[in-house]
Amino acid sequence: MSRLHLETHKAHRIGWLRAAVLGANDGIVSTASLIVGVAASAAGQAEIMTAGIAGLVAGAMSMAAGEYVSVSSQADTEKADTARERQELIEQPEFELNELAAIYEQRGVAPDLAREVARQMMAKDALGAHSRDELGITEATEAQPITAALTSALTFAIGAAMPLLAAILTPFLAPQANASVIVAVASLIFLMILGAVGAQAGGAGVWRGTLRVTFWGALAMAITYGIGSLFGTTIA
Repeated sequence: MSRLHLETHKAHRIGWLRAAVLGANDGIVSTASLIVGVAASAAGQAEIMTAGIAGLVAGAMSMAAGEYVSVSSQADTEKADTARERQELIEQPEFELNELAAIYEQRGVAPDLAREVARQMMAKDALGAHSRDELGITEATEAQPITAALTSALTFAIGAAMPLLAAILTPFLAPQANASVIVAVASLIFLMILGAVGAQAGGAGVWRGTLRVTFWGALAMAITYGIGSLFGTTIA
């Protein structure tokens, strides 16, 4: 009796997951670093809030623009390669058949079978076969500029709101506490959660993803805290 073998893969998440993790991570790290640096310079609550809000808005817009431009460049390259491949299929069909067969041979298929597979694949969808097997362009990894831009902007704003919220609540919940310390600790917790969630969504090791995100976030905040303290002391 045959059983249906169901598999769940994560590759279809690549397009939005990369942008989401990048946006959220950048939102937490950059905004927390900005707040920590400003707070370390002995700035007041108003200045800290202004810096945090400005960082959130500017960062979200920057992420959206940056992702759209970079992913659009990737999309343009993919379109150009696909158009070139389409033209070559019209002008040199036999050469393209041999090229596809050679790809299958390199993957371990016997020469005669590789040529037959290539012939059948091209008979069904020649451009699709060459896009996938020669150019490495698939539906799961195809560039999506708008999706990447919107995802990055939204997740950046969400990530940036976390350290900003910690800074807002500090005077009410812990008036005597150092704002830099509270924001840094809260942001590291947020980064740990983000690393774990991102790793889980991508099917990777949770601890490795968590430590990686947390380490770089802690380093960024430590550097900006040092710079803020230095400038605050110098100005004072």
